[in-house]
Amino acid sequence: MSKPAADLESETLARVKPSPTLAVTARARALKREGRDIIGLGAGEPDFDTPENVKEAAIAAIRRGETKYTDVDGIPELKQAVSTKFRRENGLNYAPAQVHVAPGGKSVIYNAFIATLSPGDEVIVPAPYWVSYPDMVLLAGGNPVTVTCPEVDGFRLKPQALEAAITARTRWLLLNSPSNPTGAAYSRDELVALADVLRRHPHVWVLCDDIYEHLTYGDYQFTTVGQVAPDLMDRILTVNGVSKAYAMTGWRIGYAGGPQPLIDLMRKVAGQTTTNPASISQWAAVEALNGPQDFLPKRAAAFERRRDLVVSMLNQAAGLRCSRPEGAFYVYPSIEGLIGKRTPTGRAIMSDSDFAAELLDAEGVAVVQGEAFGLSPYFRISYATSDDLLEDACARIQRFCASLS
Repeated sequence: MSKPAADLESETLARVKPSPTLAVTARARALKREGRDIIGLGAGEPDFDTPENVKEAAIAAIRRGETKYTDVDGIPELKQAVSTKFRRENGLNYAPAQVHVAPGGKSVIYNAFIATLSPGDEVIVPAPYWVSYPDMVLLAGGNPVTVTCPEVDGFRLKPQALEAAITARTRWLLLNSPSNPTGAAYSRDELVALADVLRRHPHVWVLCDDIYEHLTYGDYQFTTVGQVAPDLMDRILTVNGVSKAYAMTGWRIGYAGGPQPLIDLMRKVAGQTTTNPASISQWAAVEALNGPQDFLPKRAAAFERRRDLVVSMLNQAAGLRCSRPEGAFYVYPSIEGLIGKRTPTGRAIMSDSDFAAELLDAEGVAVVQGEAFGLSPYFRISYATSDDLLEDACARIQRFCASLS
């Protein structure tokens, strides 16, 4: 007799939840198919197209017959391109043998956790966090230790909070800068202070998720931990990818540089799970990293303009407070001033989940509730869409907030 479908889920999978950001995006798409006028601000995906030279490189690869299996964690040409990128842009000397390529940055991070976490091992995850971080830790058998980073601290981890969170079971600190969901980015001095703490705890490794590296604004200068603490390089994994800066989300190429023993373990994981990333995508990524980079500042300038538009309009909405982030393409407004208010239909706003649901129902604007990112009462907006849509969406949010009493 077959096992009931309801009983199929493993104990490991039961520890995690579906991605809230993907759920919001799917809900927005479903409502659009029903004919609703929906503006989706949930997806973390640039609206720009993949550069033409990158597309042409992929087409050329197909025509050359580059359609077979490749080395498990990346073709030599891509590993060399990643190594060159790290040296050129970050001053980090990762040899090609110290590079791991996988189907997206998420796979890179997951491979690292599967390779290194034993039951009971802990990963420090500053909150607000990208929704997948804690669940990937859980899937790998570890325990996520969330450390709240309040708005008053710029949504950034402070050295004292890091020190207090470290235990004998801590395996990793996961640091995302600029951050999803807040856009907060660490200064060089802030990273130096965190590195000072890590020097006192040699059993703690650092995973730097730098995927939004090229999306920074104003006078902010991007820095990663390896740049300020080269003495810690033997326990740093520097993660990046082509998804955000090069508008290649669907191509699924992430990469990392790290100590070769760790990279070897991650390759072992990939060899028994995904095997190699798509061959065509790898050749496209070679061109992305080696080809012209002059478009990157232009796209960052467009995102900066959108950030300023959204921050200004949200701060004009009754009951909202929105800080001005240093990078990425997200804002994380507070709805503290709206808690306890009611919609014209009498529904109470008691949480950011209530706010997101009622906003979607009343005005057709899809956002992600702060609960999903580990810090309430906030919500996340992705401003990776056109200025016109953002202005329309923010006007709808203003109207919704004004309707509450």
